[in-house]
Amino acid sequence: MLFNSGLFFFLFIGFLMIYMSLSKHTLARIIYVTLFSLYFYYKSSGILFLLLILTATSDYLIAKAIKRTTPIFKRKLWVVLSLCINLGMLAYFKYFNFVFDIFTSLGHTIGNWFNIQTLQQLEYQPVDIFLPVGISFFTFQSLSYIIDIYRRKVQPLNRWIDYLFYVSFFPPLVAGPIVRARDFIPQMYNRPFLTRANFGEGVYLVLCGLFKKVVISDYISLNFVDRVFDTPLLYSGLENLLAIYGYALQIYCDFSGYSDMAIGIALLLGFRFHINFDSPYQSATITEFWRRWHISLSSWLKDYLYISLGGNRKGKLRTYINLMITMLLGGLWHGASLSFVLWGALHGITLAIHKFIMTLFPGFKPLGHQMRPFRRFLGILCTFHLVCFGWIFFRADSIKIAKEMLHQIFTNFHSEILPQFIIGYEGVFSLMVLGYFLHFMPKSGGEAMQKLVTDSPLLFQILILTAAIFIVIQMKSASVQPFIYFQF
Repeated sequence: MLFNSGLFFFLFIGFLMIYMSLSKHTLARIIYVTLFSLYFYYKSSGILFLLLILTATSDYLIAKAIKRTTPIFKRKLWVVLSLCINLGMLAYFKYFNFVFDIFTSLGHTIGNWFNIQTLQQLEYQPVDIFLPVGISFFTFQSLSYIIDIYRRKVQPLNRWIDYLFYVSFFPPLVAGPIVRARDFIPQMYNRPFLTRANFGEGVYLVLCGLFKKVVISDYISLNFVDRVFDTPLLYSGLENLLAIYGYALQIYCDFSGYSDMAIGIALLLGFRFHINFDSPYQSATITEFWRRWHISLSSWLKDYLYISLGGNRKGKLRTYINLMITMLLGGLWHGASLSFVLWGALHGITLAIHKFIMTLFPGFKPLGHQMRPFRRFLGILCTFHLVCFGWIFFRADSIKIAKEMLHQIFTNFHSEILPQFIIGYEGVFSLMVLGYFLHFMPKSGGEAMQKLVTDSPLLFQILILTAAIFIVIQMKSASVQPFIYFQF
Protein backbone atom coordinates (compact mmCIF):
# COMPACT_ATOMS: atom_id res chain seq x y z
CA MET A 1 0.00 0.00 0.00
CA LEU A 2 2.03 2.95 -1.35
CA PHE A 3 1.44 6.68 -0.98
CA ASN A 4 1.57 7.00 -4.76
CA SER A 5 -1.24 4.47 -5.33
CA GLY A 6 -4.96 5.03 -5.69
CA LEU A 7 -5.67 2.31 -3.10
CA PHE A 8 -3.95 4.29 -0.35
CA PHE A 9 -5.76 7.55 -1.05
CA PHE A 10 -9.10 5.76 -1.29
CA LEU A 11 -8.53 4.16 2.13
CA PHE A 12 -7.08 7.34 3.61
CA ILE A 13 -10.20 9.38 2.85
CA GLY A 14 -12.31 6.87 4.77
CA PHE A 15 -9.71 6.64 7.52
CA LEU A 16 -9.60 10.43 7.91
CA MET A 17 -13.39 10.73 8.28
CA ILE A 18 -13.44 8.23 11.16
CA TYR A 19 -10.27 9.75 12.66
CA MET A 20 -11.82 13.22 12.89
CA SER A 21 -14.96 11.77 14.46
CA LEU A 22 -12.75 10.45 17.30
CA SER A 23 -11.08 13.81 17.93
CA LYS A 24 -12.55 14.09 21.44
CA HIS A 25 -11.64 10.52 22.46
CA THR A 26 -7.86 10.32 22.89
CA LEU A 27 -7.48 6.63 23.76
CA ALA A 28 -9.94 5.49 21.07
CA ARG A 29 -8.14 7.64 18.52
CA ILE A 30 -4.74 6.20 19.51
CA ILE A 31 -6.01 2.62 19.27
CA TYR A 32 -7.69 3.33 15.92
CA VAL A 33 -4.56 4.87 14.35
CA THR A 34 -2.35 2.11 15.75
CA LEU A 35 -4.54 -0.61 14.22
CA PHE A 36 -4.55 1.19 10.86
CA SER A 37 -0.76 1.63 11.04
CA LEU A 38 -0.24 -2.07 11.75
CA TYR A 39 -2.50 -2.94 8.82
CA PHE A 40 -0.57 -0.46 6.66
CA TYR A 41 2.71 -2.18 7.61
CA TYR A 42 1.20 -5.65 7.20
CA LYS A 43 0.38 -4.79 3.58
CA SER A 44 4.09 -4.22 2.91
CA SER A 45 5.78 -6.87 5.06
CA GLY A 46 3.17 -9.52 5.83
CA ILE A 47 3.52 -11.47 9.07
CA LEU A 48 6.75 -9.62 9.83
CA PHE A 49 4.62 -6.76 11.15
CA LEU A 50 4.99 -8.71 14.41
CA LEU A 51 8.61 -7.45 14.53
CA LEU A 52 7.23 -3.95 14.89
CA ILE A 53 5.16 -5.06 17.88
CA LEU A 54 8.19 -6.89 19.33
CA THR A 55 10.35 -3.76 19.04
CA ALA A 56 7.69 -1.60 20.64
CA THR A 57 7.08 -4.06 23.49
CA SER A 58 10.73 -4.66 24.37
CA ASP A 59 11.69 -0.99 24.31
CA TYR A 60 8.56 0.01 26.23
CA LEU A 61 9.54 -2.38 29.05
CA ILE A 62 13.23 -1.40 28.90
CA ALA A 63 12.32 2.29 29.10
CA LYS A 64 10.26 1.64 32.24
CA ALA A 65 13.20 -0.31 33.72
CA ILE A 66 15.64 2.54 32.99
CA LYS A 67 13.28 4.95 34.72
CA ARG A 68 13.20 2.75 37.87
CA THR A 69 16.97 2.20 37.90
CA THR A 70 19.33 4.60 39.67
CA PRO A 71 22.90 3.21 39.38
CA ILE A 72 24.45 4.46 36.15
CA PHE A 73 26.03 1.07 35.39
CA LYS A 74 22.69 -0.74 35.52
CA ARG A 75 21.06 1.99 33.40
CA LYS A 76 23.75 1.40 30.77
CA LEU A 77 23.06 -2.33 30.85
CA TRP A 78 19.41 -1.69 29.96
CA VAL A 79 20.51 0.49 27.03
CA VAL A 80 22.89 -2.25 25.88
CA LEU A 81 20.03 -4.76 26.00
CA SER A 82 17.92 -2.48 23.78
CA LEU A 83 20.86 -2.08 21.39
CA CYS A 84 21.34 -5.85 21.22
CA ILE A 85 17.65 -6.49 20.46
CA ASN A 86 17.22 -3.74 17.88
CA LEU A 87 20.61 -3.92 16.17
CA GLY A 88 20.62 -7.72 16.40
CA MET A 89 17.31 -7.84 14.53
CA LEU A 90 18.65 -5.32 12.01
CA ALA A 91 21.90 -7.29 11.59
CA TYR A 92 20.06 -10.53 10.86
CA PHE A 93 17.74 -9.16 8.20
CA LYS A 94 20.22 -6.82 6.50
CA TYR A 95 23.72 -8.23 7.07
CA PHE A 96 23.51 -11.98 7.71
CA ASN A 97 24.39 -13.02 4.15
CA PHE A 98 26.90 -10.18 3.78
CA VAL A 99 28.88 -11.23 6.87
CA PHE A 100 28.93 -14.92 6.00
CA ASP A 101 29.98 -14.12 2.43
CA ILE A 102 32.92 -12.11 3.81
CA PHE A 103 33.93 -15.00 6.09
CA THR A 104 33.73 -17.42 3.17
CA SER A 105 35.94 -15.18 1.01
CA LEU A 106 38.37 -14.76 3.90
CA GLY A 107 38.46 -18.53 4.34
CA HIS A 108 39.28 -19.00 0.64
CA THR A 109 42.12 -16.48 0.91
CA ILE A 110 43.62 -18.14 3.99
CA GLY A 111 43.19 -21.55 2.38
CA ASN A 112 45.07 -20.43 -0.72
CA TRP A 113 47.86 -18.87 1.35
CA PHE A 114 48.46 -21.96 3.48
CA ASN A 115 47.17 -24.57 1.03
CA ILE A 116 44.39 -25.72 3.34
CA GLN A 117 42.02 -27.69 1.15
CA THR A 118 39.11 -27.55 3.61
CA LEU A 119 39.08 -23.76 3.54
CA GLN A 120 39.57 -23.67 -0.22
CA GLN A 121 36.41 -25.72 -0.71
CA LEU A 122 34.20 -23.59 1.53
CA GLU A 123 30.93 -22.64 -0.12
CA TYR A 124 28.19 -20.39 1.16
CA GLN A 125 24.68 -20.45 -0.21
CA PRO A 126 22.90 -17.17 0.67
CA VAL A 127 19.87 -17.59 2.90
CA ASP A 128 16.65 -16.30 1.38
CA ILE A 129 15.80 -13.56 3.90
CA PHE A 130 12.88 -11.22 3.29
CA LEU A 131 13.84 -7.71 4.39
CA PRO A 132 10.95 -6.02 6.23
CA VAL A 133 10.21 -2.66 4.64
CA GLY A 134 11.61 0.31 6.56
CA ILE A 135 13.09 -1.80 9.37
CA SER A 136 16.00 0.65 9.73
CA PHE A 137 13.66 3.57 10.26
CA PHE A 138 11.54 2.18 13.09
CA THR A 139 14.52 0.58 14.87
CA PHE A 140 16.44 3.88 14.82
CA GLN A 141 13.32 5.70 16.00
CA SER A 142 12.88 3.29 18.90
CA LEU A 143 16.56 3.48 19.83
CA SER A 144 16.40 7.27 19.99
CA TYR A 145 13.59 6.93 22.56
CA ILE A 146 15.66 4.61 24.76
CA ILE A 147 18.80 6.75 24.56
CA ASP A 148 16.84 9.95 25.26
CA ILE A 149 15.33 8.33 28.36
CA TYR A 150 18.80 7.25 29.48
CA ARG A 151 20.00 10.83 28.97
CA ARG A 152 16.90 12.05 30.88
CA LYS A 153 15.65 14.12 27.94
CA VAL A 154 12.21 12.47 27.87
CA GLN A 155 10.04 10.55 30.31
CA PRO A 156 8.87 7.01 29.47
CA LEU A 157 5.28 6.59 28.35
CA ASN A 158 2.92 4.99 30.85
CA ARG A 159 0.80 2.98 28.39
CA TRP A 160 2.10 0.33 26.01
CA ILE A 161 -0.46 1.31 23.36
CA ASP A 162 0.89 4.88 23.40
CA TYR A 163 4.39 3.68 22.64
CA LEU A 164 3.17 1.30 19.94
CA PHE A 165 1.29 4.26 18.45
CA TYR A 166 4.53 6.30 18.35
CA VAL A 167 6.65 3.55 16.78
CA SER A 168 4.04 2.40 14.25
CA PHE A 169 2.57 5.79 13.19
CA PHE A 170 2.12 5.07 9.49
CA PRO A 171 3.10 8.28 7.59
CA PRO A 172 6.86 8.09 8.42
CA LEU A 173 6.91 4.36 9.21
CA VAL A 174 8.50 2.79 6.13
CA ALA A 175 10.75 5.54 4.72
CA GLY A 176 11.05 8.27 7.30
CA PRO A 177 11.57 10.90 8.34
CA ILE A 178 12.91 9.49 11.62
CA VAL A 179 10.73 11.19 14.23
CA ARG A 180 12.17 11.80 17.71
CA ALA A 181 10.03 10.90 20.72
CA ARG A 182 10.54 14.36 22.23
CA ASP A 183 8.98 15.91 19.12
CA PHE A 184 6.17 13.38 18.68
CA ILE A 185 4.94 12.50 22.18
CA PRO A 186 3.79 16.02 23.18
CA GLN A 187 1.55 16.07 20.08
CA MET A 188 -0.04 12.67 20.77
CA TYR A 189 -2.54 13.88 23.30
CA ASN A 190 -3.52 17.11 21.57
CA ARG A 191 -7.01 17.14 20.14
CA PRO A 192 -6.59 17.14 16.32
CA PHE A 193 -7.90 20.36 14.88
CA LEU A 194 -7.39 20.86 11.17
CA THR A 195 -7.19 24.55 10.38
CA ARG A 196 -7.66 25.83 6.86
CA ALA A 197 -3.97 26.83 6.73
CA ASN A 198 -2.82 23.36 7.87
CA PHE A 199 -5.15 21.67 5.41
CA GLY A 200 -3.79 23.80 2.55
CA GLU A 201 -0.19 23.16 3.60
CA GLY A 202 -0.83 19.42 3.92
CA VAL A 203 -2.44 19.27 0.46
CA TYR A 204 0.45 21.29 -1.00
CA LEU A 205 3.06 18.90 0.48
CA VAL A 206 1.18 15.82 -0.77
CA LEU A 207 0.91 17.35 -4.26
CA CYS A 208 4.62 18.23 -4.27
CA GLY A 209 5.51 14.71 -3.20
CA LEU A 210 3.32 13.11 -5.88
CA PHE A 211 4.75 15.38 -8.57
CA LYS A 212 8.34 14.66 -7.55
CA LYS A 213 7.80 10.90 -7.34
CA VAL A 214 5.41 10.03 -10.16
CA VAL A 215 6.05 12.75 -12.75
CA ILE A 216 9.82 13.29 -12.41
CA SER A 217 11.49 10.41 -10.54
CA ASP A 218 9.62 7.44 -12.03
CA TYR A 219 9.64 8.81 -15.58
CA ILE A 220 13.35 9.58 -15.87
CA SER A 221 14.19 6.36 -14.04
CA LEU A 222 12.20 3.99 -16.25
CA ASN A 223 12.91 5.77 -19.52
CA PHE A 224 16.61 6.55 -19.16
CA VAL A 225 18.51 6.20 -15.87
CA ASP A 226 17.85 2.48 -15.25
CA ARG A 227 18.80 1.58 -18.83
CA VAL A 228 22.21 3.25 -18.58
CA PHE A 229 23.04 1.87 -15.13
CA ASP A 230 22.11 -1.64 -16.31
CA THR A 231 24.46 -1.61 -19.32
CA PRO A 232 26.73 1.48 -19.27
CA LEU A 233 29.00 0.19 -22.06
CA LEU A 234 26.13 0.48 -24.56
CA TYR A 235 26.03 4.25 -24.02
CA SER A 236 28.51 7.06 -24.60
CA GLY A 237 30.30 8.88 -21.81
CA LEU A 238 27.94 11.84 -22.25
CA GLU A 239 24.89 9.62 -21.76
CA ASN A 240 26.51 8.01 -18.72
CA LEU A 241 27.19 11.43 -17.21
CA LEU A 242 23.63 12.58 -17.90
CA ALA A 243 22.35 9.33 -16.32
CA ILE A 244 24.32 10.19 -13.16
CA TYR A 245 22.79 13.68 -13.16
CA GLY A 246 19.44 11.97 -13.75
CA TYR A 247 19.91 9.62 -10.81
CA ALA A 248 20.90 12.51 -8.55
CA LEU A 249 17.57 14.11 -9.42
CA GLN A 250 15.70 10.81 -9.27
CA ILE A 251 16.81 9.83 -5.77
CA TYR A 252 16.18 13.36 -4.48
CA CYS A 253 12.68 13.52 -5.98
CA ASP A 254 11.89 9.96 -4.89
CA PHE A 255 13.02 10.30 -1.30
CA SER A 256 12.07 13.91 -0.66
CA GLY A 257 8.77 13.17 -2.42
CA TYR A 258 8.00 10.46 0.14
CA SER A 259 9.06 12.76 2.97
CA ASP A 260 6.83 15.54 1.64
CA MET A 261 3.85 13.19 1.48
CA ALA A 262 4.56 11.73 4.94
CA ILE A 263 4.87 15.20 6.48
CA GLY A 264 1.77 16.40 4.61
CA ILE A 265 -0.36 13.40 5.63
CA ALA A 266 0.81 13.72 9.24
CA LEU A 267 -0.15 17.41 9.16
CA LEU A 268 -3.66 16.48 8.01
CA LEU A 269 -3.81 14.27 11.13
CA GLY A 270 -2.66 17.09 13.41
CA PHE A 271 1.06 16.23 13.68
CA ARG A 272 3.79 18.62 12.54
CA PHE A 273 7.19 17.11 11.65
CA HIS A 274 10.44 18.84 10.85
CA ILE A 275 11.55 19.28 7.24
CA ASN A 276 13.66 16.35 5.97
CA PHE A 277 15.18 17.89 2.81
CA ASP A 278 16.20 21.50 2.30
CA SER A 279 17.29 21.86 -1.37
CA PRO A 280 20.47 19.81 -0.73
CA TYR A 281 22.06 20.41 -4.14
CA GLN A 282 22.23 24.10 -3.33
CA SER A 283 24.92 23.22 -0.77
CA ALA A 284 28.30 24.90 -1.26
CA THR A 285 30.21 22.49 1.02
CA ILE A 286 29.89 18.81 1.89
CA THR A 287 29.14 19.78 5.51
CA GLU A 288 26.24 21.91 4.33
CA PHE A 289 25.00 19.06 2.13
CA TRP A 290 24.62 16.81 5.16
CA ARG A 291 22.70 19.54 6.97
CA ARG A 292 20.24 19.64 4.07
CA TRP A 293 20.04 15.98 2.91
CA HIS A 294 17.95 13.44 4.85
CA ILE A 295 18.11 15.74 7.86
CA SER A 296 16.43 13.29 10.24
CA LEU A 297 19.07 10.59 9.56
CA SER A 298 22.10 12.90 9.52
CA SER A 299 21.01 14.53 12.80
CA TRP A 300 20.33 11.05 14.28
CA LEU A 301 23.83 9.88 13.33
CA LYS A 302 25.32 13.06 14.80
CA ASP A 303 23.38 12.96 18.09
CA TYR A 304 23.46 9.24 18.81
CA LEU A 305 26.63 7.99 17.10
CA TYR A 306 29.10 10.81 16.37
CA ILE A 307 28.63 12.53 19.76
CA SER A 308 28.60 9.16 21.56
CA LEU A 309 31.98 8.38 19.99
CA GLY A 310 33.33 11.64 21.37
CA GLY A 311 32.45 14.05 18.58
CA ASN A 312 35.04 16.81 18.37
CA ARG A 313 35.78 16.82 22.11
CA LYS A 314 38.84 14.55 22.02
CA GLY A 315 41.21 16.30 19.63
CA LYS A 316 41.45 16.80 15.89
CA LEU A 317 42.62 13.30 14.93
CA ARG A 318 39.87 11.66 16.98
CA THR A 319 37.34 14.02 15.37
CA TYR A 320 38.35 12.86 11.87
CA ILE A 321 38.22 9.21 12.97
CA ASN A 322 34.77 9.72 14.48
CA LEU A 323 33.54 11.30 11.23
CA MET A 324 34.87 8.34 9.24
CA ILE A 325 33.28 5.77 11.56
CA THR A 326 29.95 7.63 11.50
CA MET A 327 29.80 7.83 7.70
CA LEU A 328 31.04 4.27 7.17
CA LEU A 329 28.25 3.03 9.43
CA GLY A 330 25.88 5.41 7.65
CA GLY A 331 26.88 3.75 4.38
CA LEU A 332 26.33 0.28 5.84
CA TRP A 333 22.95 1.42 7.17
CA HIS A 334 21.87 1.78 3.54
CA GLY A 335 22.86 -1.75 2.62
CA ALA A 336 25.28 -4.64 3.01
CA SER A 337 27.60 -4.20 0.06
CA LEU A 338 31.03 -2.82 -0.76
CA SER A 339 29.43 -0.09 -2.87
CA PHE A 340 27.68 1.41 0.15
CA VAL A 341 30.87 1.15 2.20
CA LEU A 342 32.75 3.09 -0.48
CA TRP A 343 29.95 5.67 -0.63
CA GLY A 344 30.12 6.14 3.13
CA ALA A 345 33.94 6.29 3.07
CA LEU A 346 33.87 8.98 0.37
CA HIS A 347 31.59 11.19 2.45
CA GLY A 348 33.55 10.48 5.63
CA ILE A 349 36.85 11.46 4.00
CA THR A 350 35.45 14.62 2.41
CA LEU A 351 33.78 15.70 5.68
CA ALA A 352 37.09 15.19 7.51
CA ILE A 353 38.99 17.13 4.82
CA HIS A 354 36.49 19.98 5.01
CA LYS A 355 36.78 20.15 8.80
CA PHE A 356 40.61 20.09 8.47
CA ILE A 357 40.51 22.97 5.99
CA MET A 358 38.34 24.99 8.38
CA THR A 359 40.95 24.53 11.13
CA LEU A 360 43.71 25.73 8.80
CA PHE A 361 41.70 28.69 7.51
CA PRO A 362 39.39 29.99 10.26
CA GLY A 363 37.85 32.43 7.78
CA PHE A 364 36.66 29.53 5.56
CA LYS A 365 32.87 29.41 5.93
CA PRO A 366 31.17 26.01 6.36
CA LEU A 367 27.82 27.15 4.91
CA GLY A 368 27.05 28.53 1.46
CA HIS A 369 24.97 31.52 2.54
CA GLN A 370 28.01 32.85 4.42
CA MET A 371 30.14 32.94 1.25
CA ARG A 372 30.61 35.57 -1.40
CA PRO A 373 28.48 34.88 -4.54
CA PHE A 374 31.28 33.68 -6.85
CA ARG A 375 32.86 31.45 -4.20
CA ARG A 376 29.42 30.10 -3.37
CA PHE A 377 28.80 29.29 -7.04
CA LEU A 378 32.09 27.39 -7.29
CA GLY A 379 31.31 25.62 -4.01
CA ILE A 380 27.90 24.49 -5.24
CA LEU A 381 29.41 23.25 -8.52
CA CYS A 382 32.15 21.26 -6.78
CA THR A 383 29.92 19.88 -4.04
CA PHE A 384 27.24 18.78 -6.51
CA HIS A 385 29.74 16.86 -8.64
CA LEU A 386 31.34 15.31 -5.57
CA VAL A 387 27.92 14.10 -4.42
CA CYS A 388 27.15 12.83 -7.95
CA PHE A 389 30.43 10.88 -7.94
CA GLY A 390 29.26 9.18 -4.76
CA TRP A 391 25.86 8.42 -6.29
CA ILE A 392 27.61 6.25 -8.92
CA PHE A 393 28.63 3.74 -6.23
CA PHE A 394 25.34 4.16 -4.38
CA ARG A 395 23.25 3.24 -7.45
CA ALA A 396 25.50 0.82 -9.35
CA ASP A 397 24.69 -2.85 -8.78
CA SER A 398 28.40 -3.65 -8.55
CA ILE A 399 31.83 -2.03 -8.51
CA LYS A 400 32.25 -3.34 -12.07
CA ILE A 401 29.30 -1.24 -13.26
CA ALA A 402 30.72 1.84 -11.53
CA LYS A 403 34.10 1.31 -13.22
CA GLU A 404 32.43 0.91 -16.62
CA MET A 405 30.54 4.19 -16.20
CA LEU A 406 33.70 6.07 -15.24
CA HIS A 407 35.56 4.45 -18.12
CA GLN A 408 32.94 5.63 -20.61
CA ILE A 409 32.94 9.16 -19.20
CA PHE A 410 36.72 9.58 -19.33
CA THR A 411 37.53 7.67 -22.54
CA ASN A 412 34.40 7.65 -24.71
CA PHE A 413 32.58 10.91 -24.00
CA HIS A 414 31.32 12.12 -27.43
CA SER A 415 29.86 15.50 -26.48
CA GLU A 416 28.78 16.00 -30.11
CA ILE A 417 25.78 13.70 -29.64
CA LEU A 418 24.09 16.08 -27.18
CA PRO A 419 21.60 17.41 -29.81
CA GLN A 420 20.66 13.82 -30.70
CA PHE A 421 20.15 13.02 -27.03
CA ILE A 422 17.87 16.02 -26.54
CA ILE A 423 15.74 14.98 -29.53
CA GLY A 424 15.75 11.26 -28.71
CA TYR A 425 15.01 11.74 -25.01
CA GLU A 426 12.91 14.86 -25.26
CA GLY A 427 10.62 13.98 -22.34
CA VAL A 428 13.47 12.89 -20.07
CA PHE A 429 15.58 15.95 -20.88
CA SER A 430 12.64 18.32 -20.33
CA LEU A 431 11.79 16.82 -16.94
CA MET A 432 15.44 16.91 -15.84
CA VAL A 433 15.67 20.60 -16.75
CA LEU A 434 12.36 21.28 -14.99
CA GLY A 435 13.40 19.28 -11.91
CA TYR A 436 16.72 21.07 -11.48
CA PHE A 437 15.10 24.44 -12.20
CA LEU A 438 12.57 23.90 -9.41
CA HIS A 439 15.28 22.60 -7.09
CA PHE A 440 17.57 25.61 -7.57
CA MET A 441 14.70 28.08 -7.47
CA PRO A 442 15.08 30.57 -4.57
CA LYS A 443 13.25 29.59 -1.40
CA SER A 444 10.95 32.59 -1.81
CA GLY A 445 9.59 31.03 -5.03
CA GLY A 446 8.61 27.82 -3.23
CA GLU A 447 7.06 29.78 -0.39
CA ALA A 448 5.02 31.80 -2.89
CA MET A 449 3.74 28.61 -4.54
CA GLN A 450 2.81 27.16 -1.16
CA LYS A 451 1.04 30.37 -0.15
CA LEU A 452 -0.96 30.26 -3.38
CA VAL A 453 -2.32 26.83 -2.44
CA THR A 454 -2.79 27.41 1.29
CA ASP A 455 -4.57 30.75 0.84
CA SER A 456 -6.85 29.52 -1.93
CA PRO A 457 -10.53 28.69 -1.37
CA LEU A 458 -11.33 25.06 -0.62
CA LEU A 459 -12.90 24.60 -4.06
CA PHE A 460 -9.72 25.79 -5.76
CA GLN A 461 -7.62 23.40 -3.63
CA ILE A 462 -9.88 20.53 -4.67
CA LEU A 463 -9.51 21.53 -8.34
CA ILE A 464 -5.71 21.63 -7.98
CA LEU A 465 -5.74 18.21 -6.33
CA THR A 466 -7.98 16.82 -9.10
CA ALA A 467 -5.73 18.26 -11.83
CA ALA A 468 -2.65 16.82 -10.11
CA ILE A 469 -4.25 13.37 -9.89
CA PHE A 470 -5.14 13.57 -13.60
CA ILE A 471 -1.53 14.47 -14.49
CA VAL A 472 -0.23 11.64 -12.30
CA ILE A 473 -2.54 9.15 -14.03
CA GLN A 474 -1.32 10.32 -17.45
CA MET A 475 2.35 10.16 -16.47
CA LYS A 476 2.53 7.08 -14.29
CA SER A 477 4.02 3.81 -15.52
CA ALA A 478 2.06 0.62 -16.04
CA SER A 479 2.70 -0.44 -12.44
CA VAL A 480 3.12 1.57 -9.27
CA GLN A 481 6.84 2.07 -8.59
CA PRO A 482 8.03 1.54 -5.00
CA PHE A 483 10.05 4.23 -3.29
CA ILE A 484 13.83 3.77 -3.40
CA TYR A 485 14.27 4.00 0.39
CA PHE A 486 11.86 1.14 1.07
CA GLN A 487 14.87 -1.16 0.66
CA PHE A 488 16.69 0.53 3.53
